[in-house]
Amino acid sequence: MRIVIASSEVVPFSKTGGLADVVPALAKGLLARGDRATIITPCYPGACSKANLPQPADTSVCVTIDMGGRPVEAHVLRTTLPGSEVSVYLIDQPDYFDRPALYQEEGRDYKDNCERFCFFSRAVLETCKALDLQPNVIHANDWQTGLIPALLALEHGRSGPFQQTASVLTIHNLAFQGMFWHWDMLLTGLDWKYFNWRQMEFFGHLNLLKTAIVFADMITTVSPTYAREIQTDEFGFGLQGVLQSRNDDLVGILNGIDPEVWNPANDGTLACRYTVDNVTEGKKNCKASLQSRLGLPVRPDVPLFGMISRMTDQKGFDLIMGCITDILSMDVQLCFLGTGEERYEHRLRELNLQYPEKVAATIGFDERLAHQIEAGSDIFLMPSRFEPCGLNQMYSQAYGTVPIVKRVGGLADSVVDLEHLTLEDGTATGFVFDEYSSESLFEQVTRAVNTYHNREQWQQLVTNGMRKDFSWTGSAEKYADVYRRAVQRCLQRLNEERELTAG
Repeated sequence: MRIVIASSEVVPFSKTGGLADVVPALAKGLLARGDRATIITPCYPGACSKANLPQPADTSVCVTIDMGGRPVEAHVLRTTLPGSEVSVYLIDQPDYFDRPALYQEEGRDYKDNCERFCFFSRAVLETCKALDLQPNVIHANDWQTGLIPALLALEHGRSGPFQQTASVLTIHNLAFQGMFWHWDMLLTGLDWKYFNWRQMEFFGHLNLLKTAIVFADMITTVSPTYAREIQTDEFGFGLQGVLQSRNDDLVGILNGIDPEVWNPANDGTLACRYTVDNVTEGKKNCKASLQSRLGLPVRPDVPLFGMISRMTDQKGFDLIMGCITDILSMDVQLCFLGTGEERYEHRLRELNLQYPEKVAATIGFDERLAHQIEAGSDIFLMPSRFEPCGLNQMYSQAYGTVPIVKRVGGLADSVVDLEHLTLEDGTATGFVFDEYSSESLFEQVTRAVNTYHNREQWQQLVTNGMRKDFSWTGSAEKYADVYRRAVQRCLQRLNEERELTAG
């Protein structure tokens, strides 16, 4: 099949979250099974230059989009994913995308985000036409490409090169919906008649994610549990009714991880590479190196907790701060990496100064350090309030680091709690809790520390995690099945419309 994946961010060209990691890994997984996968993404010159990437080639293709009566041009550049044959086309429109960050400046969304990504959605389709890509499926991701399914259904569904092109939407995080004031409907270029409660309108606002959910041929989320959760009042963020109406077309597929990037056997960022066969010695060396780099006492006997995350309530920082004094009363070390709410950044800096032998906090992001924390830590904290999929709990298990997680979303689908039966059958890989409270989190921390000192049980947890298959092979096959279903649905809709027209 010919698949075009449209995404607002793609590693290594740009990144703010897990979406950027998922897209290239999926594309490579599809290519490995024989599909032709192509990625289209905005060109963010600042992000590309920071990544020290080769200069993309100019395709000589220029697309012009009508944005509310104003023609806007963009050049199309081409490169490939490093180490693969996957083509990546970058939409070069400096006024929209040559900015310090992807979506925000100083913590506030760019005021023209709706215009920027309505332009990008239309530019994806124009690029497909100009390059004669002839996709069987265009795979949209999150609200930034949410207009694409509507454009395919409403403008291209009955004639032209996209007549038999299906649309698939993946919801990576339902909390981010792309809501804008109603007058931004003009920027979509679609008729005002679609601005109604059944299609594009949401409590008086334009909602681009809702638009995509309504018009996509198939919808996926990034884990089976999350697919069920978002149809409930607790996790639906107001769209649970719309999602319930599409239940038959909604599929949860757990993300995989890229073994070329996240694999302790070939990870060049580590002080010592290792496999499941020499994990004890390998992690010992990585732990000592990490402790030394972070200024912590180099102690092989103390359990070292790691956390790489946005510092927000969603990621469980309220739980951590609610029991941090109790945790630090134990003989442990903790290291944090990330950015987020000022109150949490400030508190971690305070703890760093107050407990220099126990706490190391790096405010910012460092990709090499992220790999080193995964390899050097013994235990990984991930007590998220909600987590559509999550990748760090999978990275952790691949690196022999035991995760502590709340039973939500992809965390529930990828971590097996330590119990008598799961220890016996070799499936236990971590510590899982249900109640969202600091008390419950502290219970798991205590369990983890006690188990850490039971070396036989701990070694089994580590081994079980490292032997799990988190590659994209299985996930890519499931996406291929979704694509086939989407094409069938598209053709069915086309035939029904032809019959109505003939009648």
